[in-house]
Amino acid sequence: MALIMLNELPLKDENPATLLNQLSKTAQIETFNYQSSSMHGVFAQYPEILFIHRTHHPMGKVLYTFLVDGPRVPLEDPFARAVYFAIPTQEDAEGLAQMFQVFKKFNSAWESVCTILVDPHFLPLPTLAMEFPAAEVLLSAFHIGKFLQGQFYQLSLECSLKKLLLSSLQSTLCSATASNLRKLHTILSICIPPAQLPGLHLHWLLSDRIWLAHRWRSRAQSSLYFQGLEVTARTLSQLYGTLMHVEQGVAALLQYLQQNSGDRASCSPGLSPQNGTALSDPGPLSSPSGAQLVESRIQYSLSAICTEPAAQLCLGEYAVVQKSVHLIGSGSEKVNVQILEDTHRVQPQPPASCSCYFHQTFRLPCRHILAVLGAHRQVLQSDALPASWEAGRTAGLEGILGSQWSEPLQKRLVVALLSGEVGRLLQHCSQEEFERRYSTLRELADSWIGPYEQVQL
Repeated sequence: MALIMLNELPLKDENPATLLNQLSKTAQIETFNYQSSSMHGVFAQYPEILFIHRTHHPMGKVLYTFLVDGPRVPLEDPFARAVYFAIPTQEDAEGLAQMFQVFKKFNSAWESVCTILVDPHFLPLPTLAMEFPAAEVLLSAFHIGKFLQGQFYQLSLECSLKKLLLSSLQSTLCSATASNLRKLHTILSICIPPAQLPGLHLHWLLSDRIWLAHRWRSRAQSSLYFQGLEVTARTLSQLYGTLMHVEQGVAALLQYLQQNSGDRASCSPGLSPQNGTALSDPGPLSSPSGAQLVESRIQYSLSAICTEPAAQLCLGEYAVVQKSVHLIGSGSEKVNVQILEDTHRVQPQPPASCSCYFHQTFRLPCRHILAVLGAHRQVLQSDALPASWEAGRTAGLEGILGSQWSEPLQKRLVVALLSGEVGRLLQHCSQEEFERRYSTLRELADSWIGPYEQVQL
């Protein structure tokens, strides 16, 4: 059934697509190449910089996604920059050379490629140099950031230090000046144990040629750029990398492209949002992948715009939204939102407001405002926040709340903060320490409420 879908999906496109798949004797995909006519047109329009992303499958087959990059390419829709999908027979020099040759056969503009951006784990660089002799091959800023992020999580670091390093990394990537890169290099050299420093490849941060390919973006453009690539990488992983068979993963990818091809904005000049103020329609919300795109964008915008306490509060609110949205009714200027609770009055236009207690107390986007943003496929904007909550501020919760602080609110916040801290302690410990801490919590819960009522920990 998956193979039937592979061969039938492109026929539904008004413009025929390039779909080449070679099957083995066991009806399994040996190699796969796909490019729609619109993808072909996008590459022909922006061929100068090619971004290559690899998505791994449990069966060992790696999906290669080619995306266009550079100053002329709009950032409006994450998948609008994808111009080619391919699975080589093997990830060796011969298999990759064949993949690139097929790509070049169907794309005469390949000779205009000046720069190719790859991830640090892409080893067959001589093959790229042979197939694209006029192009310079560089590590991409996005993949370097993902590599360092993964290393931070693998190292046995204190939670506070890990947060500091992740925050510093995110800030540096969005403003990759030589000074900021040197500062990050110094921070990592001081905070990471010397024995673990070689594995981080910190010399990448001081390679000016890598960052020149990225430095032309403003801070807002960089934030939107990394957000789009993160959504693209996550979607590819969910569509292709989580299914049992390669054929199922390819079918899921093609089905997603087919369903969203009409909703995606064309990748043409002049459509890029200014200052990261808007994002295009990611696809129908009835599609799980479309909802996941919206969710990822809202979560990313919260983390990028708000201070850390504000982001944590709003993310907690949004987690409730994802599980309990019941009804959204819209009027001319305001929207009524009901989330399995009392109905509240929401005004989504800036300055956004809601009648619920959370928003009235914190003046932060509550679950109802975030539900409206999700329904309208929008993200949080900075003008929806009071100045005291904007990213970069250092004021704590007590200083911001001031006279609005109340004892019931304090108790709820203390419980939430303690629950989060307990969760972090349980996640970042050995199995033996986990069992000891968990049994202690179990005894406390049983002695407080009683074993006759099992408390979920």
